[in-house]
Amino acid sequence: MRIIPAIDIIDGKCVRLSKGDYDTKKIYNENPLEVAKSFEAHGIQYLHLVDLDGAKSSQIVNYKVLEQIASKTNLKIDFGGGLKSDADLKIAFESGANQITGGSIAIKQPEIFKSWIQQYGADKIILGADAMNEKVAISGWLEESKEEVIPFIQSYQQEGIQYVICTDISKDGMLEGPSFELYQRILEQTKDVKLIASGGISTFDELPKLAELGCEGTIIGKAIYEGRITLKQLENYIINK
Repeated sequence: MRIIPAIDIIDGKCVRLSKGDYDTKKIYNENPLEVAKSFEAHGIQYLHLVDLDGAKSSQIVNYKVLEQIASKTNLKIDFGGGLKSDADLKIAFESGANQITGGSIAIKQPEIFKSWIQQYGADKIILGADAMNEKVAISGWLEESKEEVIPFIQSYQQEGIQYVICTDISKDGMLEGPSFELYQRILEQTKDVKLIASGGISTFDELPKLAELGCEGTIIGKAIYEGRITLKQLENYIINK
């Protein structure tokens, strides 16, 4: 299972939210590059970078942060937040993203999202299936759609999607543990999906459980920033797996 730390960006700074609520913003570092370099120094190869300003606006905003991290580390970055047009996608890939994550657009403008899968290939496009009460949430989690998360993933599997990030928003940033049951049901009902678990990771012991379920990767955010999981623990996990 891949270990994928998260950096969420508001105003160019590294922040975390609780349950996606922008009013709960806590700044952890003014310099996201510094954070990314500390991950890389501990053997981590992947990064989940989210443009929270972009998620609320009509376009990509913090692509300069992406560019800086991509050019000054060897991390493979998946980038999301505010990717709403072909132009946004082009900027993201030109700025150094290895993969992009599309959530809101997959619901609001499915034809555009499907065209991205065709144009760039399923290994470059991740479906963001972030759920509140098992309904897919969009627009920086400010809106709940009518789409149920498992049928939503299944419909995009038919379009060729392989990678799916699923965040249970009720768990995100709460440090109360991830949605093991939801992930188990997704993996049982969506054959061959590469599921990346996100939200609620709070202790190191949860990682082997997610791996055992069959998750392809896990995104860890607040647990790292609050010192619940150390980078040394993650380094040892990566070396020994």
